[in-house]
Amino acid sequence: MGLLDGKVAVVTGGGNGIGRGVALALAAAGAAVVVNDYGVGVDGRDPSRGPAEAVVAEIAARGGRAVASVQSVATMQGGQAAIDAALSAFGDLHILVCCAGILRERMIFNMTEEEWDAVIAVHLKGHFAVMRPATRHMREKRYGRIVTFTSTAGLEGSPGQPNYSAAKAGIVGLTRSTALAMAKYGVTVNAISPEAETRMTERLPDARRAQVATAAPPEAIAPVVVFLASDRAAHVTGQILHVRGDRVGVWSHPAPVRTVVRDGRWTPEALADVYDRVLGQDRLRRFDAMRIPWPPAAGS
Repeated sequence: MGLLDGKVAVVTGGGNGIGRGVALALAAAGAAVVVNDYGVGVDGRDPSRGPAEAVVAEIAARGGRAVASVQSVATMQGGQAAIDAALSAFGDLHILVCCAGILRERMIFNMTEEEWDAVIAVHLKGHFAVMRPATRHMREKRYGRIVTFTSTAGLEGSPGQPNYSAAKAGIVGLTRSTALAMAKYGVTVNAISPEAETRMTERLPDARRAQVATAAPPEAIAPVVVFLASDRAAHVTGQILHVRGDRVGVWSHPAPVRTVVRDGRWTPEALADVYDRVLGQDRLRRFDAMRIPWPPAAGS
């Protein structure tokens, strides 16, 4: 007996990398799988049916059940089509995993509107486009498992990826919002921040790429997804799990760490007088990791 026997899953971005590993693992655990992939390159160009159909063939060769969905989840029609594929082929939907993503990297001061829009559309809107029809079905059935994908770029920032960082931070907000909204319907919603070597990490600087390459292959993320998609995780929702090789961590929820109260309204001068002494600032974690000097040297 598999953990997911009798379940139906949709995996966006299921034709490559982490999404492929997830689709194969869900099928191995007993789920029927819709492999959704627009089949584009890392930059979102040149769509192809090949990646989705190749993973469907792999699943079938291993005795599983799967169908391909090749529409782009950057559109509402494409998101609906992925969910409809599950209902048409397998008659139900229990699990949604959102892995689809592209990159268009550039510093904020050089980024074009098209580069911004393309990444936001695939990552953030691409989550919403499938989550809206999925939650409608899951609400009616009073059952569901949704796994979203964020990134440390969204949680900590990435200087050359303002579009990607913004999208991934938005996915965290969407995950928590949906977890709250769907709790009373028995639907869990959790996010994974993965660290694994994929097509997308090939574009990282050499030092960072070497660090990621030692983490794990993309297939190493899949067992965590299978757990979250199973009934063993029915009590887990609204969480962000960081997965790196043999490590699984839970991120904390944001909360104020220091507060100062004044009798009467604050003035800029009054706040300036106490800010460093009482509030200070939590240093951005990546300042040190990326060797970004802060505060800047005098006169720089």
